[in-house]
Amino acid sequence: MKTLKAIILGLITVMSIGAATAKTVKPDDEKLTVNYAINTYVNAISHGQSKGLMDIIDNDLKFSMVAGNQTINYNKDQYLESLKTAENIEQQCTTTTTITGNTPNTTVVTVDMKYQDFTRTSYVTLTKSAKGWKITEIYSLFTKV
Repeated sequence: MKTLKAIILGLITVMSIGAATAKTVKPDDEKLTVNYAINTYVNAISHGQSKGLMDIIDNDLKFSMVAGNQTINYNKDQYLESLKTAENIEQQCTTTTTITGNTPNTTVVTVDMKYQDFTRTSYVTLTKSAKGWKITEIYSLFTKV
């Protein structure tokens, strides 16, 4: 009986120490989430706020945009440079996001920017890495309303 009490007391002690030292989410850990990555992307393209954008764009980003009969392709540096023209400019549109595919390591999000005469739809692929969720591919197209 004493052995059983000692084992139970030991287990309670271990569990108490484990609960006391359990890792809580730190503010920096928020930057590792898929929600942070998407919100940062939306803030950049809709509101011209590029803070944190460098952290969530993968070095091997592939950006493609269909404009009429032409497809424009950019790498990370070219894409970030193109966003500088809209820095601190609030887009006159309504932006919505929808998760259209989700696995433990990959998420696809549809971002619709609805303007008065057209909609820009971007399919954003995010991949989980050791440094958090990164945008690896963006495919954008425009449709008339």
